[in-house]
Amino acid sequence: MDIYWLTCLLLLCVVEVFNKPTYKNERVHFDPVLSRDPHEDNQSHQYDHEAFLGKEEATTFDQLTPEESKERLGKIVDRIDGDKDGYVTTDELKSWINRVQKRYIYENVAKVWTDYDLNKDNKISWDEYKKATYGYYLANPEEFQDATDQFSFKKMLPRDERRFKTADLDGDTAASREEFTAFLHPEEFDHMKDIVVLETLEDIDKNGDGHVDEDEYIADMFAHEVEGPEPDWVKTEREQFADFRDTNKDGKMDKEEIRHWILPQDYDHALAEARHLVYESDLNKDQLLTKEEILENWNMFVGSQATNYGEDLTKNHDEL
Repeated sequence: MDIYWLTCLLLLCVVEVFNKPTYKNERVHFDPVLSRDPHEDNQSHQYDHEAFLGKEEATTFDQLTPEESKERLGKIVDRIDGDKDGYVTTDELKSWINRVQKRYIYENVAKVWTDYDLNKDNKISWDEYKKATYGYYLANPEEFQDATDQFSFKKMLPRDERRFKTADLDGDTAASREEFTAFLHPEEFDHMKDIVVLETLEDIDKNGDGHVDEDEYIADMFAHEVEGPEPDWVKTEREQFADFRDTNKDGKMDKEEIRHWILPQDYDHALAEARHLVYESDLNKDQLLTKEEILENWNMFVGSQATNYGEDLTKNHDEL
């Protein structure tokens, strides 16, 4: 029995343990906060540094000399300029910031990559993923006849295949690292969000009418296995369903209402930060940044020993 089958068995056990009356299943996906520091450019660029580099990398830059920081920043600019036209656009900056903030996802994919890339060609085909994940099931289907519908491999396999094909943007039936990341973490990629909505609907819609009614919505969060009143948070969720989830007031959620629920369109932090960096660094006001413009305003993008010293002086002066 391979490790992936054992993982799935563990998942079943976890669901069994936690599916209790007070258990709440959280399905909502929020965008990450770029930095916990305030956005105060007149005092410090720490927010910009953490947004542009990520918290850990920003700390690393803080230990460098100004020359070393500018040299590394120049190399980063070359990576951000995806089309290699010599200019960094707002969209390219936004994409970079989003990628930096989701670095943990890419690191997670890197850790499991070799488990799936069986032929070591730096791609993961659908057949490789299927063999690594479902090999035991495919070889021993008779052992899974009694599995519950929700977690049966018979339903999970075609669902994974559908998601894999959606992530496979070039349609070659093999996932690059970016495509495999989208497959494993679909909520983080715009072109995968329809799949996230569809899978959520399939999970919750027990009567198969293509909608989620109030009872199905509550049942996904709360299993009323003992006699007694519902917890207060369940009553609150019923009110949330009526007041905010069911926006057209027909007593159920359709796909668009599910999308608004699980993928809320909040403030786009990455876009706002990208626009801010362009505005502050665009010397000729053409809405584009050259490497020279970025390096001219380098201390807004990255820190160094010198900028940290200056910020410390400012803070100490303010405290006097």
